[in-house]
Amino acid sequence: MPIGTAFHERTFALCESLNYREWSGYYTVSAYETHHEHEYNAIRNAAALIDISPLFKYRVGGPDAARLVNRVITRDAEQMDVGQVFYTPWCDEQGKVIDDGTVSRLAEQTYRWTAADPNLRWLHQNAAGLRVEIDDVSEQVAALALQGPTSARVLRAAAEADIDSLKYFRVTSGRIGRVPVDISRTGYTGDLGYEIWMPAESAIDVWDALMRAGRAHDIKPAGMLALDVARVEAGLLLIDVDFNGSRKALVHAQKYSPYEMGLGRLVTLDKAPFVGRAALIEEHRKGPAHLIVGLEVNWSDVEKLYDSVGLAPLAPAAASRVSVPVRRDGRQVGRATTTAWSPTLKRLIALATVEASCAAPGSRVEFEITVEGTRHFAGAAVVKRPFFNPPRKTATPPE
Repeated sequence: MPIGTAFHERTFALCESLNYREWSGYYTVSAYETHHEHEYNAIRNAAALIDISPLFKYRVGGPDAARLVNRVITRDAEQMDVGQVFYTPWCDEQGKVIDDGTVSRLAEQTYRWTAADPNLRWLHQNAAGLRVEIDDVSEQVAALALQGPTSARVLRAAAEADIDSLKYFRVTSGRIGRVPVDISRTGYTGDLGYEIWMPAESAIDVWDALMRAGRAHDIKPAGMLALDVARVEAGLLLIDVDFNGSRKALVHAQKYSPYEMGLGRLVTLDKAPFVGRAALIEEHRKGPAHLIVGLEVNWSDVEKLYDSVGLAPLAPAAASRVSVPVRRDGRQVGRATTTAWSPTLKRLIALATVEASCAAPGSRVEFEITVEGTRHFAGAAVVKRPFFNPPRKTATPPE
């Protein structure tokens, strides 16, 4: 049975809809109101506060901490400065992604590692012979995502920290009230945003301070339904939906390499040996057979399909995680894994796995749509991810 996070006392009181889901054994709000529209608008137009405490969190320290990080992740940890954050995948011996997450270098020999799935055993297995300490701090560290155009203003008002000089994918320490916190310029919305890490026993104090400071900046708590639409607009992938971790995949076809996920830029083949390197060198030489791409569905085709049965076209409010076929020239060439109507872009967009021959931007494919219980296909174009990428996301100082 799920339990509440360190913020449950506040989030439960605010959740008018009682619309919850389970996330790694915790109660997580799907939408605070009966509809997530206001929460999505807070992400894109103001500030949204999102409880991300269910993430798995590990603290890696010791003289060989950097060697362990470099042995596991695909990026070159030797190029990582103190105060820097890497988004990275890590792979099994066959070069297939086990999970993805962030690694923050908090001190010369100290890292914080976040993951969607449990990875403690994998880290210990790869730490053999190294002088490292690996601690699962998932329950001791609470976390909030503060996302949106006014998020920096909220932090300027609430935190004792150098917010204006904090660059994209960097982390700094400070205080919110009397609570020591780490603040990283990271997030899962593709917008200006921060993630705040704090001792779980002080989580309520941080929540209250942010909500007080955020009143002047239209802050709202936001749940998973709003976050799901935002992350699709940002072209960000979700494990068990858009890709499968290799340890949970039932057949080989369900496994993905970083190249197939469109993360080839995060693979450094010429660094020190790391898990999966040999397989990734071979795939880099051959090229991936499939790729995860963005799709933009032709809305005129959707309108025609609905009009043919006398209905107005329906733009889905929530992102759909139901896979649907993608085809070209009458042959299935892949599947769309997440589909969403983008309120900001006014387009129907999707994340899809397709054959490499269909993956170039501008390629034309067909996307399955069901209208009144009948399956149809609408035209779609392959486009670059992310769909939405505002300059404010990376601007320093933040707008």
